[in-house]
Amino acid sequence: MKEVINEVGHQNVVQIITDNAANYKAAEEVIESLFPHIYWTPCVVHTLNLALKHICAAKNVEGNVATYEESNWIIDIHGDVLAIKHFIMNHNMRLAIFSKFSPLELLSIDDTRFASIIVMLKRLKLIKRGLQAMVISYEWSTNRKDEIGKKNFVKEKIVNGDWWKNVSYIIDFTKPIYDMIRFYDTDKP
Repeated sequence: MKEVINEVGHQNVVQIITDNAANYKAAEEVIESLFPHIYWTPCVVHTLNLALKHICAAKNVEGNVATYEESNWIIDIHGDVLAIKHFIMNHNMRLAIFSKFSPLELLSIDDTRFASIIVMLKRLKLIKRGLQAMVISYEWSTNRKDEIGKKNFVKEKIVNGDWWKNVSYIIDFTKPIYDMIRFYDTDKP
Protein backbone atom coordinates (compact mmCIF):
# COMPACT_ATOMS: atom_id res chain seq x y z
CA MET A 1 0.00 0.00 0.00
CA LYS A 2 2.82 2.34 0.86
CA GLU A 3 4.23 2.00 -2.66
CA VAL A 4 0.88 2.88 -4.24
CA ILE A 5 0.46 5.88 -1.94
CA ASN A 6 3.93 7.11 -2.89
CA GLU A 7 3.20 6.49 -6.57
CA VAL A 8 0.04 8.63 -6.62
CA GLY A 9 1.33 11.05 -4.00
CA HIS A 10 0.24 10.93 -0.37
CA GLN A 11 -1.37 14.37 -0.75
CA ASN A 12 -3.80 12.76 -3.25
CA VAL A 13 -4.93 10.02 -0.85
CA VAL A 14 -7.55 10.65 1.80
CA GLN A 15 -8.84 7.18 2.59
CA ILE A 16 -7.99 3.50 2.14
CA ILE A 17 -10.72 0.87 2.26
CA THR A 18 -9.85 -2.80 2.86
CA ASP A 19 -11.43 -5.84 4.42
CA ASN A 20 -10.96 -6.53 8.12
CA ALA A 21 -8.21 -9.13 7.88
CA ALA A 22 -5.49 -8.84 10.51
CA ASN A 23 -2.79 -8.09 7.93
CA TYR A 24 -4.78 -5.11 6.62
CA LYS A 25 -5.34 -3.80 10.14
CA ALA A 26 -1.59 -4.01 10.76
CA ALA A 27 -0.87 -2.23 7.47
CA GLU A 28 -3.42 0.44 8.42
CA GLU A 29 -1.49 1.25 11.59
CA VAL A 30 1.73 1.67 9.62
CA ILE A 31 0.05 3.86 6.98
CA GLU A 32 -1.66 6.07 9.56
CA SER A 33 1.63 6.53 11.44
CA LEU A 34 3.42 7.57 8.23
CA PHE A 35 0.53 9.58 6.78
CA PRO A 36 -1.75 10.82 9.61
CA HIS A 37 -4.13 12.49 7.14
CA ILE A 38 -4.99 9.14 5.48
CA TYR A 39 -7.87 7.28 7.09
CA TRP A 40 -8.39 3.54 6.97
CA THR A 41 -11.95 2.29 6.70
CA PRO A 42 -12.98 -1.34 6.83
CA CYS A 43 -15.08 -2.54 3.89
CA VAL A 44 -18.80 -2.23 4.69
CA VAL A 45 -19.69 -5.50 2.96
CA HIS A 46 -16.95 -7.41 4.74
CA THR A 47 -17.96 -5.93 8.10
CA LEU A 48 -21.65 -6.76 7.58
CA ASN A 49 -20.80 -10.27 6.43
CA LEU A 50 -18.74 -10.77 9.58
CA ALA A 51 -21.73 -9.57 11.60
CA LEU A 52 -23.95 -12.15 9.88
CA LYS A 53 -21.40 -14.87 10.50
CA HIS A 54 -21.26 -13.95 14.19
CA ILE A 55 -25.06 -14.04 14.37
CA CYS A 56 -25.48 -17.30 12.46
CA ALA A 57 -22.42 -19.12 13.77
CA ALA A 58 -21.66 -17.69 17.20
CA LYS A 59 -18.77 -19.39 18.94
CA ASN A 60 -19.10 -20.48 22.55
CA VAL A 61 -16.14 -18.77 24.16
CA GLU A 62 -15.57 -17.42 27.64
CA GLY A 63 -16.41 -13.83 26.73
CA ASN A 64 -19.76 -14.48 25.10
CA VAL A 65 -21.46 -17.27 27.06
CA ALA A 66 -24.71 -15.32 27.53
CA THR A 67 -24.87 -14.34 23.86
CA TYR A 68 -24.14 -17.89 22.77
CA GLU A 69 -26.84 -19.32 25.03
CA GLU A 70 -29.39 -16.89 23.58
CA SER A 71 -28.49 -17.54 19.96
CA ASN A 72 -27.28 -21.14 19.72
CA TRP A 73 -30.65 -22.15 18.23
CA ILE A 74 -29.57 -20.23 15.11
CA ILE A 75 -26.50 -22.45 14.89
CA ASP A 76 -28.80 -25.47 15.18
CA ILE A 77 -30.98 -24.21 12.30
CA HIS A 78 -27.85 -23.58 10.23
CA GLY A 79 -26.69 -27.14 10.91
CA ASP A 80 -30.15 -28.51 10.07
CA VAL A 81 -30.17 -26.69 6.73
CA LEU A 82 -26.74 -28.02 5.81
CA ALA A 83 -27.74 -31.57 6.83
CA ILE A 84 -30.96 -31.38 4.77
CA LYS A 85 -29.14 -30.00 1.75
CA HIS A 86 -26.39 -32.64 1.92
CA PHE A 87 -28.85 -35.49 2.47
CA ILE A 88 -30.85 -34.57 -0.63
CA MET A 89 -28.01 -33.49 -2.91
CA ASN A 90 -25.54 -36.28 -2.16
CA HIS A 91 -27.68 -39.10 -3.56
CA ASN A 92 -29.00 -39.38 -7.11
CA MET A 93 -32.33 -41.00 -6.13
CA ARG A 94 -33.15 -38.39 -3.47
CA LEU A 95 -32.17 -35.61 -5.86
CA ALA A 96 -34.41 -37.10 -8.56
CA ILE A 97 -37.32 -37.28 -6.11
CA PHE A 98 -36.68 -33.68 -5.04
CA SER A 99 -36.62 -32.53 -8.67
CA LYS A 100 -40.16 -33.90 -9.17
CA PHE A 101 -41.49 -31.61 -6.44
CA SER A 102 -39.52 -28.40 -6.88
CA PRO A 103 -38.88 -26.34 -10.01
CA LEU A 104 -35.98 -24.65 -8.19
CA GLU A 105 -32.78 -26.35 -7.16
CA LEU A 106 -31.23 -26.48 -3.73
CA LEU A 107 -28.30 -24.10 -3.67
CA SER A 108 -24.80 -25.24 -2.91
CA ILE A 109 -23.10 -22.05 -1.82
CA ASP A 110 -19.52 -21.73 -0.75
CA ASP A 111 -19.50 -20.84 2.93
CA THR A 112 -16.93 -18.14 2.27
CA ARG A 113 -19.37 -16.15 0.14
CA PHE A 114 -21.10 -13.16 1.65
CA ALA A 115 -24.29 -14.03 3.52
CA SER A 116 -24.25 -17.65 2.28
CA ILE A 117 -26.39 -18.98 5.14
CA ILE A 118 -29.06 -16.34 4.54
CA VAL A 119 -29.08 -17.12 0.82
CA MET A 120 -29.57 -20.81 1.65
CA LEU A 121 -32.37 -20.08 4.14
CA LYS A 122 -34.17 -17.87 1.63
CA ARG A 123 -33.97 -20.58 -1.04
CA LEU A 124 -35.16 -23.23 1.40
CA LYS A 125 -38.17 -21.07 2.23
CA LEU A 126 -38.91 -20.64 -1.50
CA ILE A 127 -38.98 -24.40 -2.01
CA LYS A 128 -40.75 -25.20 1.27
CA ARG A 129 -43.92 -26.60 -0.35
CA GLY A 130 -41.90 -28.79 -2.71
CA LEU A 131 -39.82 -30.11 0.18
CA GLN A 132 -42.93 -30.85 2.22
CA ALA A 133 -44.59 -32.62 -0.71
CA MET A 134 -41.42 -34.62 -1.27
CA VAL A 135 -41.06 -35.93 2.30
CA ILE A 136 -44.69 -37.11 2.43
CA SER A 137 -44.58 -38.64 -1.06
CA TYR A 138 -44.78 -42.32 -1.94
CA GLU A 139 -41.37 -42.12 -3.64
CA TRP A 140 -39.75 -40.77 -0.48
CA SER A 141 -41.32 -43.36 1.81
CA THR A 142 -40.50 -46.31 -0.46
CA ASN A 143 -36.87 -45.40 -1.14
CA ARG A 144 -35.28 -48.20 0.89
CA LYS A 145 -31.67 -47.31 0.17
CA ASP A 146 -31.72 -44.38 2.57
CA GLU A 147 -30.31 -44.15 6.04
CA ILE A 148 -33.51 -44.24 8.09
CA GLY A 149 -32.26 -41.97 10.90
CA LYS A 150 -31.17 -39.19 8.55
CA LYS A 151 -34.28 -39.61 6.41
CA ASN A 152 -36.52 -39.26 9.47
CA PHE A 153 -34.51 -36.24 10.66
CA VAL A 154 -35.02 -34.48 7.31
CA LYS A 155 -38.75 -35.27 7.26
CA GLU A 156 -39.18 -34.16 10.89
CA LYS A 157 -37.61 -30.76 10.17
CA ILE A 158 -39.39 -30.19 6.86
CA VAL A 159 -42.89 -30.83 8.27
CA ASN A 160 -42.27 -28.96 11.55
CA GLY A 161 -44.11 -25.61 11.58
CA ASP A 162 -42.04 -24.26 14.49
CA TRP A 163 -38.82 -25.05 12.62
CA TRP A 164 -40.07 -23.04 9.64
CA LYS A 165 -41.04 -20.16 11.96
CA ASN A 166 -37.45 -20.08 13.17
CA VAL A 167 -36.17 -20.07 9.58
CA SER A 168 -38.48 -17.14 8.79
CA TYR A 169 -37.42 -15.30 11.94
CA ILE A 170 -33.73 -15.55 11.02
CA ILE A 171 -34.46 -14.28 7.50
CA ASP A 172 -36.60 -11.41 8.82
CA PHE A 173 -34.26 -10.12 11.51
CA THR A 174 -31.17 -10.34 9.30
CA LYS A 175 -32.93 -8.70 6.33
CA PRO A 176 -31.51 -5.18 6.90
CA ILE A 177 -27.96 -6.54 7.06
CA TYR A 178 -28.52 -8.81 4.05
CA ASP A 179 -30.06 -5.97 2.03
CA MET A 180 -27.09 -3.71 2.77
CA ILE A 181 -24.66 -6.43 1.69
CA ARG A 182 -26.58 -6.92 -1.55
CA PHE A 183 -26.64 -3.16 -2.18
CA TYR A 184 -22.95 -2.57 -1.52
CA ASP A 185 -21.45 -5.82 -2.84
CA THR A 186 -20.67 -4.55 -6.32
CA ASP A 187 -17.68 -3.98 -8.52
CA LYS A 188 -19.01 -0.59 -9.57
CA PRO A 189 -17.15 2.47 -8.27
